[in-house]
Amino acid sequence: MPERRDNNGMPKPNADAKLSGVKSLPIEEERRPWGSFHTLEEGPGYKIKRLVVLPGKRLSLQRHRHRAEHWVVVAGTATIVNGARTLRLRPRACAVIPRQAWHRIENHGRSVVVIIEVQHGMYLGEDDIVRKQDDYGRVE
Repeated sequence: MPERRDNNGMPKPNADAKLSGVKSLPIEEERRPWGSFHTLEEGPGYKIKRLVVLPGKRLSLQRHRHRAEHWVVVAGTATIVNGARTLRLRPRACAVIPRQAWHRIENHGRSVVVIIEVQHGMYLGEDDIVRKQDDYGRVE
């Protein structure tokens, strides 16, 4: 079957096999004990990721020195910690995570939670993380 192309002659992305109907090709995919993340786009001062949190799992209680994050829930119901607040977010709900704020995502449901995360700041490396609590023994 020939490769599908858009009006500019560029290859059209195929649907993501794990998330039916998603049409983006990740730049990078990383597995974690809580699920996975896919880097969708990266540019000067920003990075866009798709986070997939498995049922019954949660991310570290963490903060970042050099970046803030915006989260939009696109599937499932997420319980998030954002500073001193704990919120339940359903699809289309969003949260702003300020730089240096303690935060985490939890999935108490039976289906995956999918969040689009937009990071912005001067430095966006995966090593910009301080963990306060972690279910997987990664606190330093």
